[in-house]
Amino acid sequence: MSTISQASQRITALLDENSFVEIGARVTARATDFNLKQTQTPSDGVVTGYGVIDGSLVYVYSQDASVLNGSVGEMHAKKIANLYDLALKTGAPVIGLIESAGLRLQEATDALNAFGEIYKKQVLASGVIPQITAVFGACGGGLALIPTLTDFTFMEEKSAKLFVNSPNALDGNTTEKCNSASAAFQSEEAGIVDVVADEGTILEKIRELVSMLPANNEDDASYEECTDDLNRACDELVNCAGDTSIALSMISDHNVFFETKENYAKEMVTGFLKLNGVTVGAVANRTELCDTEGNVTEKFDAALTVNGCEKAADFVRFCDAFEIPVLTLTNVKGYEATIGSEKGIAKAAAKLTAAFAEATVPKVNVIIGKAFGSAYVAMNSKALGADITIAWPDAEIGTMDAKLAAKILCDGQGAEAIDACAKEYQRLQTSVESAAARGYVDEIVEAADTRKYIIGAFEMLFTKREDRPVKKHGTV
Repeated sequence: MSTISQASQRITALLDENSFVEIGARVTARATDFNLKQTQTPSDGVVTGYGVIDGSLVYVYSQDASVLNGSVGEMHAKKIANLYDLALKTGAPVIGLIESAGLRLQEATDALNAFGEIYKKQVLASGVIPQITAVFGACGGGLALIPTLTDFTFMEEKSAKLFVNSPNALDGNTTEKCNSASAAFQSEEAGIVDVVADEGTILEKIRELVSMLPANNEDDASYEECTDDLNRACDELVNCAGDTSIALSMISDHNVFFETKENYAKEMVTGFLKLNGVTVGAVANRTELCDTEGNVTEKFDAALTVNGCEKAADFVRFCDAFEIPVLTLTNVKGYEATIGSEKGIAKAAAKLTAAFAEATVPKVNVIIGKAFGSAYVAMNSKALGADITIAWPDAEIGTMDAKLAAKILCDGQGAEAIDACAKEYQRLQTSVESAAARGYVDEIVEAADTRKYIIGAFEMLFTKREDRPVKKHGTV
């Protein structure tokens, strides 16, 4: 198989059968310096066009590494920019399939300007149409900004490389020591990549993601007829409160949950599910990670971390931009307490707080465990604007754990007095009934009934409208 056919074949495998229409197939490079005139540049190294995924229009570009290593020059960039213009006019997603050596050195300032043109189109499209990139080969230098300017990034697990500076260019580092360009590093450490998989799985997952997203920020047709039981009881849900990715899949129509950035900040779950056929974005605290057999493989504190807050905040902002309702499953006792986290936790928690407070989409919060202190306030609390707050019967809501509060209140007194104080504090200050009596919880429901109550809440909120002060944009 030739490389040029590989670029086209990726598009063919991604789209519905026989739906791709190529645009700009005869475009070639204009530059002639450094013997470029003698070099064949078919399509100038990028295949561009449109097609459909499950019947929905999408625009796609696929870089061809057999043409000058897929490098980005003037005409290469103009083809991508033109694709963005069409996507913005018609309101449809753009999907980029990346494999490129980066800037085309033979075209110098023309190539540099070309990079800027792509960046600008991406920024203009941000929040208007969904943008998805998949990295299959090299994506280095300035090209690395392209996937990070998009909404979702996929990366091939073995051959893909994503970097601004190559690992060997980092002082004191080598690829063998720390391959900072690898899919593992970019998904687990940098948090840039949503899904890491083989090429075939990536194309399938992109199709799955596109089917869950609206075509643009004004699309009100991102729902489908639901054939799952709206009143279906989730009897095992209470046992999945630790691993909320499993809990969300149980709640979802037909148990489908698309997790984003699943390898990064695992203590915070983000992703998409369907409820009564409507796409909903989910944010959830996680205290344990289970394998496919249900065995616990990792444990986490019920705490907000810097990476977890930033991951959740970015996700909530995406959902709000595209009018996707937000569901939260809350189980948090405080903030991560380390020297390292102290450098960024205040700013990160503020970013999460602002994301929830600014979001005008329907917001439902389900308290499935602890909800203590200002960490709870940051997790889509009613104070920040949650439209409906639901709690399980054994949830605890307050400033801190009752036993810890009793030790402070009864400092210097005996163990018996502290225990008595803890019981009274729990009854008066941290019980779910106490919170409901003050209006901070709207409904107390059994865990098994969570699905039907959430669906009911979002149905009620379907026509929600909320005005905010006029401003250009926030600064948090």
